[in-house]
Parts: sequence; C-alpha cells; structure tokens
Amino acid sequence: MIASTFFHHGANVLLTSRDPKACQEAADSISSSSAASNKVHHVASNVSTREGCKALANHTSDLFNGRLDVLINNAGASWGEDPGYDKESRESGKMNWGWDKVMDLNVKGMFYLTRECVPMLQRREVSDNNSDSSDAATSTLESGVVIDPGRIINIGSITGFIPQNAPTHAYEVSKAAVHHLTKKLASDLAPRGITVNAIAPGYVKTRMSSGLSTWLPKMGDATEAENVISDTIPLGRMGNADDMGGAAIFLSSKAGSFCTGHILAVDGGSVGCIQIPLSNL
Repeated sequence: MIASTFFHHGANVLLTSRDPKACQEAADSISSSSAASNKVHHVASNVSTREGCKALANHTSDLFNGRLDVLINNAGASWGEDPGYDKESRESGKMNWGWDKVMDLNVKGMFYLTRECVPMLQRREVSDNNSDSSDAATSTLESGVVIDPGRIINIGSITGFIPQNAPTHAYEVSKAAVHHLTKKLASDLAPRGITVNAIAPGYVKTRMSSGLSTWLPKMGDATEAENVISDTIPLGRMGNADDMGGAAIFLSSKAGSFCTGHILAVDGGSVGCIQIPLSNL
C-alpha cells in the first residue's frame, strides 16, 4: 500500500522481502500499468539478521548512488500462542521460537537496518574528532538548518498502545518497543538532519490481520470477520491503502518536515476515541 502510493507520487521505490517471487509480484502489481520514468526495484533480503540488514543497505546505496530520502521500516511478523498460565495447559515447544522470531524482525532488525541506512539519510554534518572533514562522502552535507531532512518511518501498531483480546503477546510487546525506539532514534538522529516517526495502524485489510480469525472462532468467512472488526472501530470501517499511504506521504513531505518523534495512530479512532464505559462501574 505504501510502496504503491509512493510510486504513483513519483518516487523511485525499492521493495524487499525474503521471497524473491513475492517481491517480483508486488513490483509488477505496482508498476505494470504505468509508463512513468520512476521505477519499482526489488531485492530479496532477510532483515531479521544484522548481516541481512547490512547487505540490504549496501544494495540500496549502490542502487541510489549513496542517497536515500525515505526509509520505511515495514517488515514485521506476528505469532500467537496460549500463554499457558495453568500448569495443566500444554506447551507447543515453540514459545521461545515465536518470541525470538518476532523480536528479531520487528525490533532488532528495525534498529540494525536503520543504523546501516543513516549515512544515506543524513543531511547534516555532525562533529566527530576522529573523522576527516574533507571526506567526499560528507562534502554534500549541510552545516546549518536542514529544511528537507531524511525521513525514517517505522510501522508500529495500535496494539503497542493498548492490548488486544488475543494471545499475541510477542507482537504487541514488539510494537510498544517500536514506538519507544522511534522516539529514541528521533533524539539520536535529529542532529544529523533526519526525522524519525512511526505510523501505528489500526485494523487494516492485510494477510496478517486476516489471521485474527484464529482467535475469533465465532466468525465465519473473511467477510464476516471484516464486518465484525469494522463494527468495533469508531469510524465504522477498516483501514485501506489511502490511509496507510497517505500517512506515509505526509511524514515524508514538506508538510511533515518539522515532525519527529511522533507515533501517528491511523486507526479510525480505535485509540483516540476510547472511553471508560460508566455502565460497567
């Protein structure tokens, strides 16, 4: 959704995931109907490892000649299992694996890829007693106020604010960590002329959200599940491509150039409109 929106607004886009076929299909679906000069590039990578993050950053630098305008940290995984608080409950043996998989990709991978991409995103030179100021790599950096900073957009979740009624503990904790890491990185990178913000989506029609039906046994098909979820959202519908892409465009545009360290909930009011029901008191 975000990649398509950026492409149709004139950006050169690099898509990545572990599956080369999925990358190709996504790229084709975005660019097949357009004759624009901008392009959708794609490459397979695994950003759950430090080595994978470094390889992707190197590829990106080669592709875009050492400059990156926007980094979207969107890769993510979810996993759920009964926490097994009762001694009688059976453990699948995958609990450690599930937590490690989610935290490695959603949190650690985000940090390591961001770190590797900072030199491409940096717009202001920072003082470093050990650096050579005549280095060609820093010769294009600004020394004063940065009007058009590099942008980093992390994808969090409203479950990083409030828990959902599903045993997705690792996912929700990871997204709360993403929100806090966003603020930490915003503080770190502001002197370098980089903004760091996060989008916290609510319920959006994706393959991941369709997995919620596992924990909602009373639901029938996907359409019924979508209707039930929509009824819980104050604005009465699930999110779509315009919502997700539009939020990312705002944070990447001149309109968003003075925003950093923010977590933007794009959720139809699921978080912002929550109230304590007095009828339950």
